[in-house]
Amino acid sequence: MTKSYTETHSAAWSLEDSEGRRLTIRKAAAGDLPEMRQVFEEAKKKMRATGNMSQWTDGYPSDDILLDDMARGVSYVIVQDGGVVATFVLAVCPDPTYSVIYDGAWKDDTRPYGTIHRIASLSSVRGVMSAVLRWVSRQTDNVRIDTHRDNKIMLHLLQAHGFDYCGIIHLANGDERLAFQRIFDNQETAGR
Repeated sequence: MTKSYTETHSAAWSLEDSEGRRLTIRKAAAGDLPEMRQVFEEAKKKMRATGNMSQWTDGYPSDDILLDDMARGVSYVIVQDGGVVATFVLAVCPDPTYSVIYDGAWKDDTRPYGTIHRIASLSSVRGVMSAVLRWVSRQTDNVRIDTHRDNKIMLHLLQAHGFDYCGIIHLANGDERLAFQRIFDNQETAGR
């Protein structure tokens, strides 16, 4: 029997990272905010060091955004040795900024999809994208994500993890982002 979206999202999920260390993915809570801020600040420093000067500026993401994600039940943290080492959003619902795509097309624009947003990790942790995608593949087989064209780290990760470039989308504020999609095959989603 396949679990419902709510059932699969309600409990923590444990796995090992690429170095054999135990990671736990669970829903974020307001008490995680200080550690989440630390993760985002470290991720911003990595972005700036690699030439991405204009993504996640002016205090983004704010506490209000993070708390709204939590209230909507779409915010997750990855915990290792009792501390938050990464965070991300997975929303399995239509994303308004993905309704129009320029200079391309979605691989599949008919089925429901999940969207990953605000994924970030501490530099000391390896294999976060792999862990997130293993978990995500248990929630949905159709995933979209976008990133800034200067986010070299994310662009590399998306290519390495089988995402296809689909075109350009615009955020609500008009900023351009490169849009990607991955459809997991049956073997990857067999645990759902």
